[in-house]
Amino acid sequence: LLTEAEEYVDQLSTNKQQEIKALKSQDDFRREFIGNLSHELKTPAFSIQGYIETLIDGASEDPEMRDKFLERARRATDRMIQLLEDLDNLTRLENPELAIEIRPFNLTELIQETFESLDWMAKEKNITLVQGAEYGPLIVMGDKKRISQVLVNLTKNSILYGVQNGHTKISVTAIEDFLLIEVKDNGIGIDPKHWQRLFERFYRVEQSRNRHEGGTGLGLAIVKHILELHEQTITMRSTVGEGSTFSFCLPKADKSITLSSKGVPIK
Repeated sequence: LLTEAEEYVDQLSTNKQQEIKALKSQDDFRREFIGNLSHELKTPAFSIQGYIETLIDGASEDPEMRDKFLERARRATDRMIQLLEDLDNLTRLENPELAIEIRPFNLTELIQETFESLDWMAKEKNITLVQGAEYGPLIVMGDKKRISQVLVNLTKNSILYGVQNGHTKISVTAIEDFLLIEVKDNGIGIDPKHWQRLFERFYRVEQSRNRHEGGTGLGLAIVKHILELHEQTITMRSTVGEGSTFSFCLPKADKSITLSSKGVPIK
């Protein structure tokens, strides 16, 4: 009886230690998240404040100076809005009651739409956006709006970390009942020491460079949550100085499903 009591106390002590460790980890994460959020919001807010004060102090009388400061304030405002939108998006994705709409859609068209929407961004670095091959219609199952976010975020990252005159390629490979989608670039690559935390909110590989480039530090966290909602995972391989490849899978749609010109399933 004494042995049983001792075992019970030991188990109770172990459980309590695990609970304390989990609570401490959550508290550390909360404090780190709040600190990161505060820092991310302060940067554009202080910039806007500085530009406005300078204009009030007389810079507005110089048309060239006025236009330059207003443009900088606009960019800082855009950055803050993007950050708030990404935070709102991530909060929604983490809601356990969130429902996603799994329907068939044409992956080939979505890749083309992604490239068209980011063409302006790629041109700033003269980065070429290419498909891995001339794909015909590739019909997959998923939430098209959410998968669009995944492709846009991964392509944006490849451009931000890309090199001048580089390229970003999206390729698709059939593997049994799935399609493997890969977003590959020949950019700066990611050191292995960062891999474990890469999909955390606000985690940055290069703090100052990323902030200068304009990323919010939430894109990969959003990608991870969207794919988890699809019961899929995001994987990454990278070599410093050679580039990175991000990969995920989507299930193929039933072969009997055809889509209209508007992407609506035809029964």
